Amino acid sequence: RGIAPQRILCLTYTKAAASEMQNRLFALLGRWAMMPDADLRAALTAIGEDGASAPLPEARRLFARAIEAPGGLKIQTIHSFCGALLRRFPLEAGLSPAFRELDDRAALALRDDVLNQIAEAGAGRRALGDLAELLSEQGIASLLSEVTRHASAFDGPVPEVALRVALGLPDNIRDITQVLVQVFLGDEADLRAALLPHLRASTKPTDHKTADVLGALELDAPDTATLRALEGLLLTGDGAKEPFTAKIGKLPTKDTRTALGPLADRLDALMLRVEAARPLRLGLAALERALAMHHFARQFLPAYAAAKAARGVLDFDDLIGRTAALLTDPAVAQWVLFKLDGGVDHILIDEAQDTSPNQWRVIEHLTQEFTSGAGARDVERTLFVVGDKKQSIYSFQGADLQVFDRMQAEFRTRLAQVGLHLNEAALEHSFRSSDAVLRVVDDAFTADAATGLGGPPNHLAFFEAMPGRVDVWPVVEPAPPGTKAEWFDPVDILSDEHHTRVLARHIATELRRMIDAGTPIPHKGGARAMTEGDVLILVRQRSALFHEIIAACKAAGLQMAGADRLRLGGEMAVRDLTALLAFLDLPEDDLSLAAVLRSPLMGWSEDALFRLAHGRDNGEFLWTRLRESGPSPTLDMLDDLMAQADFLRPHDLVDRILTRHDGRRRLLARLGAEAEEGIDAFLSLTLSYEAQDLPSLSGFLAWLDQDDVQIKRQADTGGGLLRVMTVHGAKGLEAPVVILPDTTDTKDRERGQILNLGDVLACTAAKSDLPPPLQNASVAQADLRAQERARLLYVAMTRAESWLIVAGAG
Repeated sequence: RGIAPQRILCLTYTKAAASEMQNRLFALLGRWAMMPDADLRAALTAIGEDGASAPLPEARRLFARAIEAPGGLKIQTIHSFCGALLRRFPLEAGLSPAFRELDDRAALALRDDVLNQIAEAGAGRRALGDLAELLSEQGIASLLSEVTRHASAFDGPVPEVALRVALGLPDNIRDITQVLVQVFLGDEADLRAALLPHLRASTKPTDHKTADVLGALELDAPDTATLRALEGLLLTGDGAKEPFTAKIGKLPTKDTRTALGPLADRLDALMLRVEAARPLRLGLAALERALAMHHFARQFLPAYAAAKAARGVLDFDDLIGRTAALLTDPAVAQWVLFKLDGGVDHILIDEAQDTSPNQWRVIEHLTQEFTSGAGARDVERTLFVVGDKKQSIYSFQGADLQVFDRMQAEFRTRLAQVGLHLNEAALEHSFRSSDAVLRVVDDAFTADAATGLGGPPNHLAFFEAMPGRVDVWPVVEPAPPGTKAEWFDPVDILSDEHHTRVLARHIATELRRMIDAGTPIPHKGGARAMTEGDVLILVRQRSALFHEIIAACKAAGLQMAGADRLRLGGEMAVRDLTALLAFLDLPEDDLSLAAVLRSPLMGWSEDALFRLAHGRDNGEFLWTRLRESGPSPTLDMLDDLMAQADFLRPHDLVDRILTRHDGRRRLLARLGAEAEEGIDAFLSLTLSYEAQDLPSLSGFLAWLDQDDVQIKRQADTGGGLLRVMTVHGAKGLEAPVVILPDTTDTKDRERGQILNLGDVLACTAAKSDLPPPLQNASVAQADLRAQERARLLYVAMTRAESWLIVAGAG
């Protein structure tokens, strides 16, 4: 209809989905450009156009118009869009025009730097000390990322009153002393003295144990430890039918209680006082943890923001927050929206069910002109939102299904106010999966299993004639307990009999067999032989199973796209380059030099290295022996690099190794073409380091050693290669054959450091240390995680077009 491609904005949630969408669009427009007239008319009619009167030359030119659109097609993630918008209006947003986006690794390092500054001499040192008394070092490290994610909740004064109310603490309980006064009335020592003879005279071991615990208590000057000990003695345990209630009538044993007479009533009264005091004690402890967190957050967050500003960087949350602030700032918002209004007329929001509240704020302001009636330009604008609540799996990034429903109602109301109608369509058909797969999905999510999906699904297959099948393989049982590893076996490598490795081998063997046999896969109404690119293997997390499957498939000779995340420290080529840099930084590092000599960079044999190293005098370095061994190509290369190491930046030094000294060709000749991705990622990493620090070799090696670097791969269509990835990474993708091998472990392993108590945030703790309000909040969050795990399974199953294989081990 003549719309300029650059006036269409498509926001999706993952880069994989954006890439898939763009590839499909170009494939469609490319076909239109080359179709015979009759076929093109039929194709246009199929999408609702009037094929008989449609201008075919215009349809054929769409491919070129899309390719030549200024700035390219606007199909991007919301984070990419926000970054582009802030770069267009940096001064209005109060940013440096040269700001950089902070990746996860750099953000983690920056948070650690800020924490160290606070610990050394910062204004928040006392707040950090109070928090450190309550949390472990690992607990504080994980708390930092959560505090950063909930930054807006830590604005304003510390909400002590709101926390007390939420934790159920009465006004007259200000500290633990007031709780102890309610429990210990002063006669407890006399009560104990009267009880002990009866307990020790009993024939029951339980009574003797009670007497030992009771006798060891400090009842003359009771404190919190005394109260906790009494709780363990007088109240039921965590696993009881009624946990943490007084053992009335059960302590001591029946015969001893009969002998106690009136003492039993006094003991029962003490039990009831201890039972009533426990929630108060836990509430005060929870209040102390929450206040420590709030005081610390109000010191840490400004310091973290200042550190980011000093470096000119923004993290992913900042991109969204700054864009939302820009579009709501009274001083500049109308100007920014006016400039945007000249650029975007049609907005598509994909995966809307995973859009967080802050992201919705951005979208809401972008569409302000859409729902304001007549504008400066007389154009028809459209907003197209696609969302399936059954596929919401990104709660850890702020996705909220309630906000999705609220925004739908909000747009419905705003459009009605200007005489427009919100068209709401339920997408009942699946355009991906066969009927066989969909029926199994429907049968898997019935009754309680469908709670997280909003009710049992009832799919209709658009391609109802497409053949399909679902295989459920028998679970691979664990190896028998009698199987013993040898003492010399590595402890961090699974044995060949381990169920995880057995399943991985079985998957690789079956895929090899199916591909070699030319197993038919449905394709355009017919069938074609199966290839590696037809297969997608999905796991929930990158566990041992994930890596074993990749190793087994490579061993079977299958063409692999590799892991969806590249662990740079595990790449052999990167380890060889790092060893060479470590030697250049410290020539006395014998181990690094030995690794370099044995690597493809030098190509020495084990025998040649032994002859060089053996027989050295005590304290004689390997580098000294090498220099004394006479001229050689190895020595020439190392001499050249050592002469340059103090003068070249890390990137230039690595480039010299790879180019001038033929390192890239040597590494690829030994390790294969797949090593090239790791080499290129390592080169990019040197540039990332140089952009944020003084470019020294020692500094780069120390920075590299801080933690394990992971590079995200874009595994969209796979390029004819077998893909192994997490379900989250596969969002927006599909494949004819999907294998789910990670289906047996159903434990809830996710536990955050922060619990939401309505309008305020509190710290979590061990389950037995949570007061009732926090226990309820913890259970509610666990229920939400269970619902999301059900949606994760749903997403995984519905990636399959025609063939779903379900397996498990352990």
